[in-house]
Amino acid sequence: MKYPIGIQNFEKIRREDYVYVDKTALVYKLVNEGSYYFLSRPRRFGKSLLISTLEAYLSGKRELFKGLAIEQLEKDWREFPVLHMDLNSRNYINEEALLEELQKHLELWEDRYGSKYRDRAIEERFYHIVRLAYEKTGKRCVILVDEYDKPLLQTLNNEKLQDEYRATLKAFYSVLKTQDQYIKFALLTGVTKFGKVSVFSDLNNLIDLSMDERYQTICGITKEEILQYFDEPLHELADAYHMNYECTLARLKTDYDGYHFVEHGVGIYNPFSLLNTLSRKKFGRYWFETGTPSYLVDVMKQDRYPLPDLTQEQVTGDFLNSIDSMSKNPIPLIYQSGYLTIKDYDSEFGFYTLGFPNKEVEEGFTEYLLPFYTNIRQGESAFFIGNFVRDLRMGHVDDFMLRMKTMLSDTDYKIVGDSELYFQNAFYLICRLLGFYTEVERETSNGRMDMTVKTKDYIYIFEFKLDGSAEDALRQIDEKGYAKPFALDQRKLIRVGINFSLEKRCIEGYAKE
Repeated sequence: MKYPIGIQNFEKIRREDYVYVDKTALVYKLVNEGSYYFLSRPRRFGKSLLISTLEAYLSGKRELFKGLAIEQLEKDWREFPVLHMDLNSRNYINEEALLEELQKHLELWEDRYGSKYRDRAIEERFYHIVRLAYEKTGKRCVILVDEYDKPLLQTLNNEKLQDEYRATLKAFYSVLKTQDQYIKFALLTGVTKFGKVSVFSDLNNLIDLSMDERYQTICGITKEEILQYFDEPLHELADAYHMNYECTLARLKTDYDGYHFVEHGVGIYNPFSLLNTLSRKKFGRYWFETGTPSYLVDVMKQDRYPLPDLTQEQVTGDFLNSIDSMSKNPIPLIYQSGYLTIKDYDSEFGFYTLGFPNKEVEEGFTEYLLPFYTNIRQGESAFFIGNFVRDLRMGHVDDFMLRMKTMLSDTDYKIVGDSELYFQNAFYLICRLLGFYTEVERETSNGRMDMTVKTKDYIYIFEFKLDGSAEDALRQIDEKGYAKPFALDQRKLIRVGINFSLEKRCIEGYAKE
């Protein structure tokens, strides 16, 4: 089986016999039930392949669709002029980059349709190209824009350039509305949606598919599709890990499933990680390792965001589905970028609860952020956490605390915020990472304990104080009765009280018993 890893061209996939998960029934529905669309999905989730599929379909390339669902649905197979623009393959830090990229596409189209308006503003040139494409072919044109938001994402920390780019793109895309009589179909895709006060403010004719139940599976792969298209590779993966078939499916679900784009929606697997795993017969963090969320860190720097709120905030659909210059909360950007997904929905009040979609994202995101809150260098997180876990498994509290002190000392405070927020965020990340290898709990029925960690032979109760004393923290464990639930447990119970100095931003002392 040939896996189309990194291949985004539909024609190449079909002609060179790569496996293709058939989405063409949804493609047909999309084209025949509307005209103007927008779709937000995380990177490497199949947006470019969707654009390429639409281009092949609307160019009338019937032979590429032999054996697919659309072959039975489409009777006419007409050819339309297609204007396909991909903004992904450029660095937009230079202020001239966006104009140069738009001009590159305009020049190609002007050569094709014989435009004499090359000396005009870019939006006027685009305006005339759409008209000329119709006049030359007698068919209304198709406009496909891939990764429309790449210029904006790369300049999140440059307010001046952001404003210039937004104004440029707003004027350019307004042609989709003013030239409606010459346009058959249009789709814009991106990771994020820059909302009503910016790029799309004039395009009230765009249907947003991002949280549309009808099209929730148009990108990504479902469990049913895995079973339909990848049964043999699943058995091979199971053999490689000496696992049975059901356990292999369960591991794939834990690592790569969990994306939900609507309330109570279908679980979607990350296609890039899934295909890499099946191809290489090895589980890995393939999606996360191909790109780090550096622009998210830039937003967190501005907002001083408390990390525990990532999976505790309740938000509305309108809030999730739009990013604009008036909002500094990073949650919509983190959600749309694929690091959070919908976990629950309160239908009475219209609130969404978010969470990490799967283990790959949770581990990768946590390890990526840890160096920004501690003195651990990028790539060393696993080493530190591995030693933490070994200390806990062997009952070596002093070694564990020495490592904890080291981790929280000499930090350069890139995005730590005030001291209490710094400690809260650093502690949250350490808890998440420990939780991948041990059982970690943080709540009791009688008050709130800071952390309980369970290993095969030990139970640890950690209580933290801010500008207090380690002895007071230790005393609180007994006073609050945090140890009572473990009275009958055969494992050894170890209590640890820790004091954190807000002024020094470090662990000042600890006590154990």
